[in-house]
Amino acid sequence: MKLISMALMCLLLAAMWPQDVDSKSMHVASSRCCFSFLKRMPYQKSIQCYREISPSCSHRAVVFRMKKGQESCAKRTDAWVQRYLKEVKPCPLR
Repeated sequence: MKLISMALMCLLLAAMWPQDVDSKSMHVASSRCCFSFLKRMPYQKSIQCYREISPSCSHRAVVFRMKKGQESCAKRTDAWVQRYLKEVKPCPLR
């Protein structure tokens, strides 16, 4: 009987969990952090804009959006990245 009560309580709590929780207050989604980085410097002309990633991610990085639509992560500590950040515009907020 205790097992059934515990299972029902868990289901009730799960059903009451807010579905529209602000992601910033809970955690950083892994899709918003970078785990692999550009190995070679792309042509600056091929970069449309860049965006910062969350400071709570384990790596300091930026995401470059290329003119063809793909996005690539780059380490913020690389000299070429720092140079590009001075010359490329930030992406508009969505």
